Amino acid sequence: MTTLSIESLTKQAFAPFGEVVETAGATPLSINQGYAARYNELANIDVGAEGGQVNISWFIASARPAPIAIRLMERHPLGSQLFMPLNGQDWLVLVCADPRDLSSYRAFAANGKQGVNYARNCWHHPLLVLKDASSFLVVDRKGGGDNLEEYWLDEIIQLELGIAAS
Repeated sequence: MTTLSIESLTKQAFAPFGEVVETAGATPLSINQGYAARYNELANIDVGAEGGQVNISWFIASARPAPIAIRLMERHPLGSQLFMPLNGQDWLVLVCADPRDLSSYRAFAANGKQGVNYARNCWHHPLLVLKDASSFLVVDRKGGGDNLEEYWLDEIIQLELGIAAS
């Protein structure tokens, strides 16, 4: 069993896998007579393949037991998938270039003000939260076509994330 270390989520480190969605460093547009700030173009939603449309969902996730055993990776060949936390709680992001290559795995600690937009075909683990009842806004693809590919890790390459139990 290999334990994967967790690094801080930054735009530069995550760039090979998609986009970090955050307002840090972005310039807001003042709207609603100055009572609101609007941050535009935080992510590129890519869902148009094979006539796909934007789907907006609300996920409520539960924490997995620590240490988190990694058994499954997935990707979406027809569209991007954006996750944005709604309750301000920290969460984890696990991606890889090739699920058969242990050296390609990267784990990131996202703060409660950071979302991610997985690029089309980016291998990633299903949602990983640290607290039960963690809510997320999800923007992804709906429509025809096969937009989910799963890869189950065999006994030789199983991983776990090195986090302390909460």
